[in-house]
Amino acid sequence: MNAATTPLNIALALSSAGVPVLPLRRGKVPFGNCRSCKDGACGGRPNMKSAGPCQCPAPCHAWAAATTDAGVLTSPVWAAVWREAVAVAYHPGGVGLTVVDLDNAAAVAWARETLPATRIVQTTRGEHWLYRGAMPSSNAVRPGVDIKSLMQYARWLGPGTGRMAVLPAAVRALVVKEDTTPAPGEVVSSLPTRAPWSRQVATGCRHTERYVRTGLERGLALVRARAESGAGSQAFGVARFLAAQHTGCPGPCGLAAIGEEIVTAAVLVGVPESYARRAVANGLETAVERAA
Repeated sequence: MNAATTPLNIALALSSAGVPVLPLRRGKVPFGNCRSCKDGACGGRPNMKSAGPCQCPAPCHAWAAATTDAGVLTSPVWAAVWREAVAVAYHPGGVGLTVVDLDNAAAVAWARETLPATRIVQTTRGEHWLYRGAMPSSNAVRPGVDIKSLMQYARWLGPGTGRMAVLPAAVRALVVKEDTTPAPGEVVSSLPTRAPWSRQVATGCRHTERYVRTGLERGLALVRARAESGAGSQAFGVARFLAAQHTGCPGPCGLAAIGEEIVTAAVLVGVPESYARRAVANGLETAVERAA
């Protein structure tokens, strides 16, 4: 390792570009809190979820200690830490980014099939997909997939390749929580009766009515089959798939009516209406984004 590639020099280069950084110790994890900050005794950093008064000059509280201040990075308090550091991490949310951390080949294959292309950084076991836009962080949003943004750090592994895309609705939808098991006897929602999809609302669709209805019924069956859990996520996937079939149509294709039928199916198996509508809207939007 030459002088230019030491963790401190990498951190200084990133901080000069406005990227908040922090050191990682052996095991590629943040350094532990100092005695005053241990077990949250200090109250936490002001920018953490539970805002506190901590003004500790040491790199405590993991991602919350990330900084662009060269004076802090080169301070005597941080000097001993940099001598032990083996890598550099950065705070994606602090620079308006979201990292979709794909931890294995199956997760990478899912992303290539589902998400819009963007800048990619190769990792030891998979890939980091970087998008412009910040959002809540969440681990294990699906097998092998973590979302690192507002309240997490990501290891710096280089700038990556490819043009960075805007954060898509499909990624935001991954961290939306759902409750598909309402209390016994509880009425989740009383949806008003709406007209089903028909040629009257799809005057510009290039498909036959039989084709559309067959695809829709199959999709609704998939949603209804998830009565125990996952109906909201299934509704997102069905909406995205069905909308994608119409990207070549001159329109209108009555996608709003299709969306209403998917929402109704999800609500009837226990998905809260607000979540169902958000999931379906995100699915329809994602199909449009991928076609653009």
